[in-house]
Formats: sequence, C-alpha cells, structure tokens
Amino acid sequence: MGNDKENPKQLTFRELQSYLALKYKEGRTSSALFMKLVEEIGEVAEVLNQLEGRKANTGNTSLEKELVDVIHYAVAIASINHIDLTKAIIEKDKQAAIKYNQSPNLEDFLEEEIKVH
Repeated sequence: MGNDKENPKQLTFRELQSYLALKYKEGRTSSALFMKLVEEIGEVAEVLNQLEGRKANTGNTSLEKELVDVIHYAVAIASINHIDLTKAIIEKDKQAAIKYNQSPNLEDFLEEEIKVH
C-alpha cells in the first residue's frame, strides 16, 4: 500500500461518500451499482483463486485493484441511499462486540488512538 510519505493524502468514508454521491447523483440505481459490486466480488474471487493456485495465473491479477472496486461500489450504494457509513460501521461494531464479547470495540479503539496521537 505504501507509507504516508509516498501518499500523504488521507481519506475518510465521509469524503469518499461525498465524492461518490456527486459522481452518481444521476443515472445509477442501487440495483445497477449492486450488479457492479457482485461483478467485482467475482473478480476478487478470481484473483484469490489465481494467487492461491486453484486457477492458472494470468499474470495480470491485482487483489488491491479488485478490492478497491468492491469498496467503491459498496460505498456508492450507501452514498446514494444517504447512509452514513462511519456512523453505521461504529454502531454495527458495537453490536458485534457485545454479541461476541470482544474488546475493545471500534469506538473505544478510535478514542484510544486519539489519545495516543
């Protein structure tokens, strides 16, 4: 992925969502974006199969690029449906931490990160 000196720009879900909401403000439906998401998930599976030797490696596999595409379309679906992913992820993680008795939860982790930095 590179270090911060190579790519000092940081990106939040909110920034990405704002960008994608602008990009897809017209013309794309949730179902159309979902079809692209499913296609990209299939491409991740193809790359993993190649990397793990279950299929012949075509030489042009990029797990990084395919995962970026999956994130792009998942976030785009949230964006056009006015879902605040930052809030949703933190809330969902809180529920999972309780359900699976895990500690710290994401919100606590983020609070500690702020204290450390």
